[in-house]
Amino acid sequence: MLYISKAILNRSSLILQHIIIREVWRLEFMRLRRAIIILAVLSFFLLILLIFRPVPLVPESKCIVHTGEVQDVFEAGVKDVVLRMENTPTRFYINRGLKQGLILDSLRAQLIGKQVTVKYPPYWTPLDPKDKVKHISKLEYNDIVIFSELRD
Repeated sequence: MLYISKAILNRSSLILQHIIIREVWRLEFMRLRRAIIILAVLSFFLLILLIFRPVPLVPESKCIVHTGEVQDVFEAGVKDVVLRMENTPTRFYINRGLKQGLILDSLRAQLIGKQVTVKYPPYWTPLDPKDKVKHISKLEYNDIVIFSELRD
């Protein structure tokens, strides 16, 4: 009969326990790593969706209204018309305004130094985390609509 001492059995048992614990930790680490990778990929896609979602076209009743005196009118981006107003760091822009028939010199002559009302949708994008640039949905001067893309 084969005789195995208790010392050998205890040592073998400890080695086996060590191997099992190591394998369990390895499997848990792999699961954790997989979960972190999946979370990172999903977060990346969510960020891409937030960045490239279009500015919503909303009814006029859902727009935020800002009235102020125009300090400057200039072109930025791709044919965008940008209004800078007094007493606010926010810039207001008409997307592709020059392509839509607006004339920069005419807007400057008509609006600089005058009180205008801009209406814009509630909208946020990661490209403007401090929310300092607003998309104009409607621009009015003396109750005359200069620009509007609002739905009825």
